[in-house]
Amino acid sequence: MLDRKNGAMATRPSGMESPRKQPRVLPRAPSTQAPRYRVLIYSHDSFGLGHIRRCRAIAHALVEHHKKLNVLILSGSPIIGRFSFRARVDFVRVPGIIKLRNGEYTSLNLDVNIEHTLALRASIIEHTARVFEPHLFLVDKEPLGLLGEARSTLRMLRRRGNCRLVLGLRDIMDDPRLLAEEWRRKGVMPALKRLYDQIWVYGLPQIYDPVSAYRFPPDVAAKTVFTGYLPREARPDVHLPQEVLATVQGGSFLLVTPGGGGDGADLVDATISAYERFGDRLPWPALVVYGPFLPARERAAFDRRVAGLPRVTTLTFHEDLETLIEKAAAVVCLGGYNTFCEIVSLNKRSLIVPRVTPRAEQLLRANAARRLGLVQTLHPDRLTPETLAEALIRLPDQPLPASHRIPGLLDGLRYINATISQWWMNGHPRDRAEAPMAASQGARARPREAAGLAARGQTGAAVRGLEARNVAIRGSRRRP
Repeated sequence: MLDRKNGAMATRPSGMESPRKQPRVLPRAPSTQAPRYRVLIYSHDSFGLGHIRRCRAIAHALVEHHKKLNVLILSGSPIIGRFSFRARVDFVRVPGIIKLRNGEYTSLNLDVNIEHTLALRASIIEHTARVFEPHLFLVDKEPLGLLGEARSTLRMLRRRGNCRLVLGLRDIMDDPRLLAEEWRRKGVMPALKRLYDQIWVYGLPQIYDPVSAYRFPPDVAAKTVFTGYLPREARPDVHLPQEVLATVQGGSFLLVTPGGGGDGADLVDATISAYERFGDRLPWPALVVYGPFLPARERAAFDRRVAGLPRVTTLTFHEDLETLIEKAAAVVCLGGYNTFCEIVSLNKRSLIVPRVTPRAEQLLRANAARRLGLVQTLHPDRLTPETLAEALIRLPDQPLPASHRIPGLLDGLRYINATISQWWMNGHPRDRAEAPMAASQGARARPREAAGLAARGQTGAAVRGLEARNVAIRGSRRRP
C-alpha cells in the first residue's frame, strides 16, 4: 500500500499471505450522481518538480472551485507519491524516463531500452484517456508529449470530438532560436494548428510574449490566450517537520530553495560558504531546502558543514513549499516558474540566481521580472560567497513585489476556472446537442444544484473580460 504522505511502501509482515478474493464488479452509479466534468492532465516529468507542481496547483484549484469535477494526472515523476492530493484528484504514474546531461533520454528504473519504455508510456496514456473519457485534455509544455508519446492520444480524442484539447505553456520555454529548431524537429507547429483547440500561456506579455518571440503563425496566435500567472497560497493546516520548527517559529528567516535540487548544488554551496564567512553580518538565519533530487553524497557533505553553523538549518523536501515561503522574510532561489509564482503571490523579497543551461528560460524570466521591479537577480557566473553575502545584506531594502502593480498578473487560475465553467455549461462545439439537455436538467435541478448552475452561468462576464484583454494584446501586435 502506498503512503502518499511520505512516498513509502507499506509491506505485509513475513509469513502472512494476501487473502485471495474473487474480483467484484461494482454497479455503475446512476448518471445523476456521477461527476459531470472530467479533466485529464498530462505531465511528462523527466526532470525536477516544476511540471508536477504546476499541474497539481491547477488540479487543486479546479476541484476547489467545481464541486462535481474530477481531475486525473498522468505523470512520470518518480516522487509523485510524496505529494498529497485533494479529494477528486488522483494520478496515474507512467514508467519513468530521465534526461541525461548529453540531452539523451533513458529509462529511469526499468532495464529496457528507451523505445520500449516509450511504447509502455504511450499505451498507458492512451488507454487511460479511453477509459476516463475526459471532457478536457490539458497537456503541460510538450505539445506532442515526451518524444511524441501523446500524439496517438491527441488524435484519438480529436476523432471522438467530445473533448477539448488544450496545451498549457509556461510563460517562457527557451531562447527563441533554440526553441524554433526544437519545434521544427518535432513537428510542433502543425500539431498546434490541427490538434489543439486552445493554447494557454500561464503568464503575461508584459513579462514575456512567446507569440511574438516564437513567431506563432496567425492561426496559432489566434487560439493562444494569456491567462496570467498561476497564484499560490499557503495552507494553514500544513504540518512542518520538527527539525525546522525552531527556525520557522523563532522569527524572521531566509528561505533558500534550489527547486528540485538536481542542479542546485552551486547555490547551496555558495549559501553555506556565505554563512561560514559572513554569518553574523547577514540579516537573517537561513533555512535551506535541498530538494529531493540533490545527490545524496553532496547533501551529506553539506550537512557536515551546516552542523557547525548555528544560523543555518536544512531540510531535504517539503511538498507544500508555499507554506515555508509564506513564513519567510525573503527567498533566495533559482528562477523556475513555480517559485516565481510563489514569490509574487506571497509578496516576498527575493534574490534569483537563475539557471542558464540547458535552457535560457530562467534567465529570461529573471531579467524581465527584475526590469519590472519584482525581484533582484545575481547571474550565476558572478555567484560567489562574497557577491551572495553582499546581495543578502541589501535584500531587506528591496521593495515588495506588491508595490509594483501589474493588472492581471495573477489571474491564471481565475481564467482557467471561469473558462471551464463556461465550457461545462455550453458543451463541446462539436457536441452541442447535449447543451439543451443540460440546461433543461438545470431548470429542474434541486435548489442547491440550481444555485451551482447559476453561479457557473455568471462566469461568462469574467471570461469575456479576460478574453478582451487578449484581444487587445493581439490588436497591439498588428499596429505598426
